[in-house]
Amino acid sequence: MVNANPDFYLNNIRQMLVNKTFKNSEYTILIRKEGKKEREIWKLPYYPDRIIHHAIVNVLEPIWMKAYIRDTYSSLPGRGIHDGVKRVKKALDDKAGTRYCLKMDVKKFYQSIDHDVLKRIVARKIKCKDTTALMEHIIDSAPGVPIGNFTSQHFGNLMLSGLDHWIKETLRMPYYFRYCDDLVILHHDKADLHQIRQQIERFLNDNLALDMKKNWQVFPVDIRGVDFLGYRFFHDFTLVRKSIVAAFKRRYRHGNVRSMSAYNGWFKWADTNNLRQHYDWRKYHERLQLTAA
Repeated sequence: MVNANPDFYLNNIRQMLVNKTFKNSEYTILIRKEGKKEREIWKLPYYPDRIIHHAIVNVLEPIWMKAYIRDTYSSLPGRGIHDGVKRVKKALDDKAGTRYCLKMDVKKFYQSIDHDVLKRIVARKIKCKDTTALMEHIIDSAPGVPIGNFTSQHFGNLMLSGLDHWIKETLRMPYYFRYCDDLVILHHDKADLHQIRQQIERFLNDNLALDMKKNWQVFPVDIRGVDFLGYRFFHDFTLVRKSIVAAFKRRYRHGNVRSMSAYNGWFKWADTNNLRQHYDWRKYHERLQLTAA
């Protein structure tokens, strides 16, 4: 519909924004299964909502990017999972300084985001009153921040950007990494990490009205490995997360060659020689070429 007459529909959107008549549409809520978990996906119509969300991100993303620390990796240009993998591996080169890991995440993060707190954070970066009013309208369109909106990943990153800077600059933790609400700190002292965890929990409560999930962990890196970004990181080697390997094996057994090709991207960043030897990768590539022909 829109693609058949883009000028007409884009002009309508322009008039909505200029005249301030845009109203967020009703959401369709879908349930997506991710392993044993079920996740709600809130979906808006393509026209006008998703077009407007994309336009907002296209304009504001360069401004927001300046607010983010280098070591956050979630739906950001040039900051994908494998960029994070490289950064974590580089940090682990300092074996003495990364003996222990603090791993934690925020309790029901997106559902628990306080609208007033988020609006204040957005307003610090965006001074245009019309733009902030539009952003506030989108923020208030659903409880918390709905997973599914194009703006939601940036709202999540903005919400935690102050915490990121505080951990890096005030607590002086150089080996701190975040993906969505998944937080990892590498450090040389186990006792220090327990104190740091308490400080972070207070910061979340006092400044962001958020809670830390109770499953936080402090452990030696070389005994447990750091489960982050789909990998388990040790000082001298890296493994792919077991659930990803299990999914690969299922697809291999069922000859699902096209979907299996994506696993090359996962395995090349880890130590997977044993896995490659166990499975006939030459045969796999031959099947891939035959399927593509």
